[in-house]
Amino acid sequence: QVQLAETGGKPVQVGGSLRLSCAVSGGPFRYWNISWYRQVAGKERENVASISWDGDTSYADFVRGRFLIWREEVEDLGMVYLQMNNLRPEDTAVYYCNRLSSWGRGTQVTVSS
Repeated sequence: QVQLAETGGKPVQVGGSLRLSCAVSGGPFRYWNISWYRQVAGKERENVASISWDGDTSYADFVRGRFLIWREEVEDLGMVYLQMNNLRPEDTAVYYCNRLSSWGRGTQVTVSS
């Protein structure tokens, strides 16, 4: 059973930076594609960034050039990170880690001026 746990969300000012972390366990992390999504209350969840098992990355247009995704394996735990720079108020959302139909509980990011 895959388990995903996000951490790192917190209030931040416009223009600031945050690094989110997703701890992945429960299977062969090295073979898994992992994505970050975000959701604002009342809106659909949207893909932010993805990383394939072999390190290929993709980004939503609204974060390209500001966000960076990468991964590493530490002993038996897989980690996927999302570095978020030059944050904007519209980046405020709950950020989720995802693999196929599995989701973490999310971490809240709030960007204010």
